[in-house]
Amino acid sequence: MRILIKNGCVVDPLTRTEGNYDVLVEGKRIKKVAKEIREQADQIIEAGGCYVMPGFIDLHVHFRDPGLEYKETLETGGRAAVKGGVTTVCAMPNTRPVIDTAKKVAEVHERQKRESLTNVIQLGAVTEGQKGETLSDIRGMAAEGCHAVSEDGKSVMNASLYRQGMKLAKECGISVFAHCEDITMVEGGVMNADENAERLGLPGITNSVEDVITARDILLAKETGVRLHLCHCSTADSVKMVRLAKEEGLPVTGEVCPHHFILTSDDIPSDNGNYKMNPPLRRKEDVEALRQGLRDGTMDVIATDHAPHAEEEKNKSMAEAAFGIVGIETSAALTYTALVETGVLTIMEMAEKMSSNPARILGLSDRGSVSEGKTADLVIFDPGKKYRIDKRTFVSKGKNTPFDGYEVSGEVVYTLVDGRVVYP
Repeated sequence: MRILIKNGCVVDPLTRTEGNYDVLVEGKRIKKVAKEIREQADQIIEAGGCYVMPGFIDLHVHFRDPGLEYKETLETGGRAAVKGGVTTVCAMPNTRPVIDTAKKVAEVHERQKRESLTNVIQLGAVTEGQKGETLSDIRGMAAEGCHAVSEDGKSVMNASLYRQGMKLAKECGISVFAHCEDITMVEGGVMNADENAERLGLPGITNSVEDVITARDILLAKETGVRLHLCHCSTADSVKMVRLAKEEGLPVTGEVCPHHFILTSDDIPSDNGNYKMNPPLRRKEDVEALRQGLRDGTMDVIATDHAPHAEEEKNKSMAEAAFGIVGIETSAALTYTALVETGVLTIMEMAEKMSSNPARILGLSDRGSVSEGKTADLVIFDPGKKYRIDKRTFVSKGKNTPFDGYEVSGEVVYTLVDGRVVYP
């Protein structure tokens, strides 16, 4: 199968290419990128006025499969991913049962080949059952291609045990993806601890809940030498600590989610479960620090923490609702609108943070680029499309978003995975 993409603006962070080129895909690979390609093709895609970028790689999603399929499945999550231009995801292990053995990782990897339109990299838990008591089979899961271990959804509070897990991950050549939350300090909080929590009469979560564990994990990474990736950073001090770690040459990277670089607690209009997420929406000064961290390169990645829930789990008071927000279908448009149109990032930097940097962190040398010989995971993105987000159009089972009705620019019009058009 040969696909010719004509007249698009190629944006490739690997080669620093930004300009109008044709792209010829043959089989699973990019065969040629040139100003004008006249070779025959089975399908021609007219991409005039659109960006042709490497497929987005989301380092942080919850596909809920196995065990919580009423929220999401490999199939529905995959369809949602490719609608959002996401060609590879890292699925967090807090499923039922928890993914904590080589066999469980292998089972998901085998199923995703049949059931998912996007590539699914299944991460493994740091501890058995995510109970924080005994290390899981990190070596076996690494051999099955988990790429990283994570206790996402909680932190490993036993620092000695966590350090052992980090050492083992280092030996296996994989990363640790950290959810930074000191559970002893949460104290029942459901949103940011500020005047808006007081206004709504809800218990708050302070910045230190995140910052204390961020500092601990960076120090443990310094000692063990493991590659540490900090998930869903939300505070100004997290950005400062990542910046200091990089200045010291530590193998530390950080991600930010669109809801954290767009919304503040001031945007929570009422006691609405769709605004409940972990970490919570912070203050304006935190949002500004996150944006600056993305702008200056301190923060490497834009990910979603896509966390679908059933409507009855979110349509209630924040005191009772589940934590989580969906985002895999809206992340590109939200990023383009909030960061590129406003001049915080260039389109090249958006591609870096949504594709090439995640590929580098995962060690995926064949992805994250629109260049000859690379895997043809591609997204064609129309920046001129303006519309309002409508959760009723989501293909994810989860509709839990505070962005319903939010006006955005930019729409994914085509997604290719392994050289095959999977969206639309």
